[in-house]
Amino acid sequence: MEYSIKQISMKTNLKPHVLRYYEKEGLLPFVNRSESGIRLYSDDDLEWLGLICCLKNTGMSIKQIKIFVELSVQGEETIKQRCNIMVEHKKSVEAQIVEMQKHLQKVAHKIEYFTAQYEKYHAVVR
Repeated sequence: MEYSIKQISMKTNLKPHVLRYYEKEGLLPFVNRSESGIRLYSDDDLEWLGLICCLKNTGMSIKQIKIFVELSVQGEETIKQRCNIMVEHKKSVEAQIVEMQKHLQKVAHKIEYFTAQYEKYHAVVR
């Protein structure tokens, strides 16, 4: 199946200018075009976009994603390198989760503190 940039934008919640930027940066090397130059996205492109968004949303830079895409284009001989990239990224995401858990605990503690303070204040005002 082929999709227009508008259809892909609606499916992915990515603005058309973001899709064009990703293509310009080499993150979508397989996007076909019609005879008149209109982008025609495939289901494979949609899968790539899903991976790109996942990697970007978990903190991988566009530069790192581009390296991963370039290795993918090179074929099976780069599978080990791509796996290594994913393993390192997974470690990074796990470290971010640990850090966010610490921040979440602090926020929860402050909520408890302020709730207790509010209840104490509210009891005095009555």
